[in-house]
Amino acid sequence: MKPIIHLGIDPDAYPEGAVAEISAAAPDYEVLVTRDRKEIEAQLDRIEIALGSFPHDLIPQAPALAWLQQAGAGADWLQNHPEVQDLSFTLTSASGVHAIPISEHMLGFLLALGRGFPASVRGQKERIWEGNRNQDLFELAGKRVLLLGVGAIGERFAKLCVACDMEVIGLRRDPSLPADGVSRMVGMDALRDELPGTDILANTLPLTDETRGMIGRAEIDLMNDRSVIINIGRGATIDEAAMIDALKSGKLRAAGLDVFETEPLPEDSPLWDMEQVLLTPHYSGLTPRYNERVYDIFTDNLGRYLRGETLRNVVDKRVGY
Repeated sequence: MKPIIHLGIDPDAYPEGAVAEISAAAPDYEVLVTRDRKEIEAQLDRIEIALGSFPHDLIPQAPALAWLQQAGAGADWLQNHPEVQDLSFTLTSASGVHAIPISEHMLGFLLALGRGFPASVRGQKERIWEGNRNQDLFELAGKRVLLLGVGAIGERFAKLCVACDMEVIGLRRDPSLPADGVSRMVGMDALRDELPGTDILANTLPLTDETRGMIGRAEIDLMNDRSVIINIGRGATIDEAAMIDALKSGKLRAAGLDVFETEPLPEDSPLWDMEQVLLTPHYSGLTPRYNERVYDIFTDNLGRYLRGETLRNVVDKRVGY
């Protein structure tokens, strides 16, 4: 019997003829399209390749699984399944699929906060004309951005920042890797050294043991007075209570938040009512081209896999990204 390529996807969400194209590219494999757990369990011994929705708890029971291509960029699910970290299968992410929508979302936060759009939207809704009122406006030009995480999203955001005459300092695990738009790259251990010169802290980091609570009260205290925080990474990388206190005191000027420690954001969170906070309900990565881009990553990796080449976006299962 042929080994199986399991597609845990809705075939209608992908380009027309996608399943047939995959079958033609891998004629030595049977293609199974299903999200049904029982159907997956029935074929566990034969599933060698999987895309998308594969039950994480079944991975240790899948002896033939050699490669799992997840449909998302983040792999923090590994923290809940430490039993898979030492298994031999290769895990690849959809890193890069979010670069355009999320970088534009981040820039949108800064433009909206800098120009006072949230207050104007409220005024429009209430039919209140307050064009000359003293808003806390700021310009982006000349600001220094400390970019936490310089993957595909961070690199594209850096280029947008440069287009707005901002300076970007990048912080990543391997500072020897350059990135377009980043004037200087530093390692994770340089965080506290860079915070005093930071006007805008832009966080794209995944949630790992290393990044959990990385920005706490002490780190916020080191930032320039009247700084801005943008977070589209993971909510638990920033101490939310400390951030709220800094927003209340005026230490932080504003925040643009797409992710939170608890999601959905609790109804009693002070963040809902803060005029200097612009929040979105964790949708910065949404785009009508999402499935198309995931499919492109998978088919490129499938060709690499069949040719015995190195795959794109390989995740270090012990590190988490």
